[in-house]
Amino acid sequence: MSSAHRFDRGHTDDLMTFLAASPSPYHAVANTAERLEKAGFRQVAETDAWDATTGGKYVTRGGAIIAWYVPEGATPASPFRIVGAHTDSPNLRVKPLPDTGSAGWRQVAVELYGGTLLNTWLDRDLGLSGRVTLRDGSHRLVNVDRPLLRVPQLAIHLDRGVNQDGLKLDKQKHMTPIWGLGKPNEGDLIRFVAEEIGIAADDIAGWDLMVHSVEAPAYLGRDQELLAGPRMDNLLSVHAGTAALIAATASEGLPSIPVLAAFDHEENGSQSDTGAEGPLLGNVLERSVFARGGTYEDKARAFAGTICLSSDTGHAVHPNYTERHEPGHHPVPNGGPILKVNVNQRYATDGSGRAVFAAACERAGVPWQHFVSNNAMPCGTTIGPITAARHGIATVDIGVACLSMHSARELCGADDPYLLAAALTAFLEG
Repeated sequence: MSSAHRFDRGHTDDLMTFLAASPSPYHAVANTAERLEKAGFRQVAETDAWDATTGGKYVTRGGAIIAWYVPEGATPASPFRIVGAHTDSPNLRVKPLPDTGSAGWRQVAVELYGGTLLNTWLDRDLGLSGRVTLRDGSHRLVNVDRPLLRVPQLAIHLDRGVNQDGLKLDKQKHMTPIWGLGKPNEGDLIRFVAEEIGIAADDIAGWDLMVHSVEAPAYLGRDQELLAGPRMDNLLSVHAGTAALIAATASEGLPSIPVLAAFDHEENGSQSDTGAEGPLLGNVLERSVFARGGTYEDKARAFAGTICLSSDTGHAVHPNYTERHEPGHHPVPNGGPILKVNVNQRYATDGSGRAVFAAACERAGVPWQHFVSNNAMPCGTTIGPITAARHGIATVDIGVACLSMHSARELCGADDPYLLAAALTAFLEG
């Protein structure tokens, strides 16, 4: 390998397994919970009374999961150390009346979720995933992980100017996948889904379904220095945060309570009961304080000492578009995690946060980089500023540099997932 840094292939191999097994936020939560259970964590229900026992616990709600570890000796005022991430990715999601078609083709009606890079979904073999809700209120996961749908691009013979004038896609007309021939029949898609998971179609009362590329994650490049795969924004951070939380539980004398908070709906603003702007994280942290006999004063003290690393993918410098980047800040793959800075609070990082992140990377022996947007380009954002403002806790925005963000298939350095997890582990250990 030509990389100068440690390449932990086992961690990256495991990330690839996690990405492939998590085509929807609901699968990502289920797979995260399974890993936590194997590490000794236990699920607690929001509707139950919580107790003061130590050890690992977690709560799930839809596409979100909050997990925390209460070490021996923790007090009601013990601060938290939080790794924040999100489980959702831009994609195409099935409409309430999905069965449609035209000119002898059967199609599935979809909405565009998040800031979807539309052209990356063209001419890909697509599966179907998500969950269905049964009449008794329970849920069943759905994962049709084989070529089922396709959004076909118009042939160049019928669009002669496409290479000169650029591809122009109408979001309503041109993004509807095909899945067969013939006339559309109402209920066809849900009957198909029901057959796939072995239940009666009449048992399904609702659904949250989406499409995903069935192409597997893969190493890329002469020396396999790069990793190509779907949903790395932001399942890469969910996976790294899960690994870091589990690793931190092996540390003795933890000075704080390590937490993983993986939210849904970041890609469309986080305003939901499972999003970062909702009350879920605050409720979990408060209830943890009160379950250990704490008061409002203890909660205020705990929050005042709490720090969150909001981990999400960021932009690596693009070799074909270097002018779009800030000329003095060029994050590169396998250069280690990035510290995101924006003085207009699109990212929550300040000088104090930089010191916390730098200290964690130093303890882990991990290199790190800065990311700042070009002044002439609008800056993206993530859950960091929301978390800071919603809960009044110090927050630092970090991540891994990648190319093709919001594509159906993204690209990062193959070392970076391990380097991020190592830095997060050092941070959670305090």
